[in-house]
Formats: sequence, structure tokens, C-alpha cells
Amino acid sequence: MSKPIENVKLVDPVWDRMRTEARDMANEEPVLASFIFATVLNHDALPEVLSFHLARKLASAEVSAMVLREVFEDAYDADPSIIEAFRADTVAVYDRDPACDSYLQPLLFFKGFISLQAHRIAHWLWSQGRKPMAHFIQSRVSELFAVDIHPAAQFGKAIMIDHATGVVVGETAVVGDDVSMLHGVNLGGTGKEAGDRHPKVGRGVLLGADCKVLGNITIGECARVGAGSVVLAEVPANCTVAGVPAKVVGCAGCDEPSRAMNQIIEENGKNGDGI
Repeated sequence: MSKPIENVKLVDPVWDRMRTEARDMANEEPVLASFIFATVLNHDALPEVLSFHLARKLASAEVSAMVLREVFEDAYDADPSIIEAFRADTVAVYDRDPACDSYLQPLLFFKGFISLQAHRIAHWLWSQGRKPMAHFIQSRVSELFAVDIHPAAQFGKAIMIDHATGVVVGETAVVGDDVSMLHGVNLGGTGKEAGDRHPKVGRGVLLGADCKVLGNITIGECARVGAGSVVLAEVPANCTVAGVPAKVVGCAGCDEPSRAMNQIIEENGKNGDGI
């Protein structure tokens, strides 16, 4: 006879691995043990960990961590997809960043990752009409981490924002699943125009450091934008663009640029793989 559904333990590989890594980290670095227990090991599930950690990071003299935690928990209860995206973001950073040694590391120490998780809450608040609270979170993230993402901007899942300093994302920008971007990326407008005025970034795109993508243009799926480029026109799927202004210089070089993270562009238009 099958077990009643309420007696079946739900499997959460990301959470289980984080707990194991937290125990190991506390043993390896006793100085951080109290921080690790308070942030991770004293909690029973990922939403509790995330609400506690983000609230403590973003609290201010005006808005306490306790109040913020209640807001965050309301968001997780109302929209489970926020936690699903957190899991996918965690795996993405671990897979793509050679400096990342564990699932736990981005949550505790990577400001691009923390900024994105805070933005997911701000976006939920924006969708509920709670715009002042959404702006408060945006402002705190900008003050603390030098990352400025408008609460209305839309992000898919499995996103990596590496280093993140100077990242700016405008109100009507849309970022698809499996996108990777480095520090200094700007998804902005071209002036004072109103309405839908920011870039739409397709699935699997790699945005190099300090690139500027301006206007209501589309970056096609699995494209690459070279570091320092200024993109003012549509980018075809599976292509590499570079320069000021950016031009197509070759193919993307692989099926999934955001996962390969290869940013080498040779003068002949080939990438570092010779493709």
C-alpha cells in the first residue's frame, strides 16, 4: 500500500547540499560558525534561510530586519517560483563561475547573487502594487552593492551576475533564462523616451563586462556581446557582436555561450575555440 502523500518527505537537493556545506564550513572556520548557524543551520527550509539573510543584509535604521523578513516570507508564500528561481540561480553560478566552490558560497558572499535575489522580491512587490516598498529594496541594494535594477525589470531563472559592480537594468528590460552577465553591464534606454524603452535579452546570452545595450532592441538567443561594447541595434541569435558601436564579428561559437563563458574574440571573428 502506498504511503499517504503527507508522509512522503520532499526532496530538495539544493537545500540538502547547502546544509552539508554549511556544516563543513563551520567546522573548517570556527570564527564563522555562529554566522553560519544563524544564517543556515538554524533554519528548516530555503525560504527561511533566504528571508533571514536578505532581511539582515537590507535592514536599515528606518526599516528593521524583522519587518523586512515578514515582507520576504509573504512573497515566498505567495509565489513559490521565486524560490525555484533561487535554486536555478544557485546551480548556474556554481556551474559557470570557476571561483565558486560550493552552492552555499553565492548566497553568503556573492553580491551579484544576493542583489538578484533581492530584486526578485522587489519585482514581486511591484507586481502587487507595492511600489514604494519595491523602490526601498532597489535603493538599499544600490547603496550596499552598487547594483541598480529597476523593480519592474523582468528576469528569468538560472541567471548569473558575476562580480556585479556597476550593473544597471532599466524598468522595461527583460532578461531571459540562462543569461550570464558580468560587472558594468547596462541594459538602458537611449534618452528621455517613455514606454517600452529597454533591451530584451534572449535565453542563453552572454553579456561581457562593461557592455552597454541601449534601447528597446532584442539580443537574440545564445548571442554574445563583447566586453566594453555599445549595442544600439538588434543582435541576431547565435552571433557575437563587439565594438563601439557594436557590429557582428562572427558566430557565438557554441550552443550555450552563457554556460561556456568564453569571452575571447579573435580578430578574424572566430572565438577562442576556433569556431
